[in-house]
Amino acid sequence: MSVALLWVVSPTYEVSNGTGFLESVREGNRILDSFRSVARCKNLICNGRLDKGQKNRRSYKSKNADLSFWSLGGSRSQNGSRITPISSMVASPAGEITLSSEQKVYDVVLKQAALVKRKLKSSDDIEVKPDIILPGSLSLLSEAYDRCGEVCAEYAKTFYLGTLLMTPERRRAIWAIYVWCRRTDELVDGPNASHITPTALDRWEARLEDIFRGRPFDMLDAALSDTVCRFPVDIQPFRDMIEGMRMDLWKSRYKNFDELYLYCYYVAGTVGLMSVPVMGIAPDSQATTESVYNAGLALGLANQLTNILRDVGEDARRGRVYLPQDELAQAGLSDEDIFAGKVTDKWRNFMKKQINRARKFFDDAENGVKDLSSASRWPVWASLLLYRQILDEIEANDYNNFTRRAYVGKPKKILALPLAYAKSLVPPPSRTSSPVVKA
Repeated sequence: MSVALLWVVSPTYEVSNGTGFLESVREGNRILDSFRSVARCKNLICNGRLDKGQKNRRSYKSKNADLSFWSLGGSRSQNGSRITPISSMVASPAGEITLSSEQKVYDVVLKQAALVKRKLKSSDDIEVKPDIILPGSLSLLSEAYDRCGEVCAEYAKTFYLGTLLMTPERRRAIWAIYVWCRRTDELVDGPNASHITPTALDRWEARLEDIFRGRPFDMLDAALSDTVCRFPVDIQPFRDMIEGMRMDLWKSRYKNFDELYLYCYYVAGTVGLMSVPVMGIAPDSQATTESVYNAGLALGLANQLTNILRDVGEDARRGRVYLPQDELAQAGLSDEDIFAGKVTDKWRNFMKKQINRARKFFDDAENGVKDLSSASRWPVWASLLLYRQILDEIEANDYNNFTRRAYVGKPKKILALPLAYAKSLVPPPSRTSSPVVKA
């Protein structure tokens, strides 16, 4: 998975993993009652964030479920309208034409971009200030955001440092989103992962929908509930991340990159969609809203592909192979070769192609980072540059990602920070075309 989380959440209670941030049910109920009062006064249930007609939660039991996701394939006609590429369509065994994972994901890009555009038209400032705060509620929210900041500072030190350059509203919102993603990922990767069932994930999704309705369960939920009502954040990427957790419960092989692409979107590309509305787009940017979101998705995909390549040996010891099976076969490799953990010429050639693909996604991500709000660029640039160096370390290890873990040492991290800061000062380029990410 993309990150290690702070908390493990079971269907009825929460278990601390030793960090000391466990919230009791009593505390959760206290926050819940206070925050609901504020929600009623501020009308925090944000129109358009949650499908009002959807009474029942979506249950994605089938890998062929009809879902809406981001896609980056395709080109544009002279009038700017999107043309669906033939390469994005896949013929099923029965001869039916179905959309590729990339084309499915594109629906979510359009939905999120449209939400942001509506928000920008209705307000000169994307950061909506609260109207009325009841006595005591402001301190509760402040404490909730502070807790999120503590978690981010402990588990993402470099990124946390970068967030300190953001405006207070954006900084706190990013912390809240970060913590929710960690808690979600911990469901299947944490110490209690063996006890997590599909039912538990269904309940976590129901809790997510309560957050978007202004009905948080605990303090950290309250911070996210406030965030999604201050910024034009759509619920679908959050749902999709939970779907990635479901996938990890039953799927350990991916027959081609189309399947792997969808998984990478679920567990990491979604973070880009969650974050860009908070990061904000620079006022002087000439890029389209969709292109900035495309780049945010590309960074998430690049990071997750890098995670996969770094953790091949670790995943193999758990019986998992997050590599395209058809590309392994074309390289003359199989699961048995991965489990054997031997670095051969075939493996080196295979890894070179996988690393090149990840780097292309990083290249496309750079186009969008330049268009973010100036105060938000530094942490994103730092993340991009540091993660990209992991690929360099895999090469330096002679492609031995079976027994050697590629990591960026502290000296290189320190050197990357001023470079990231320098890049964050560069204004958006003058351009009108949208970057297109291809596999």
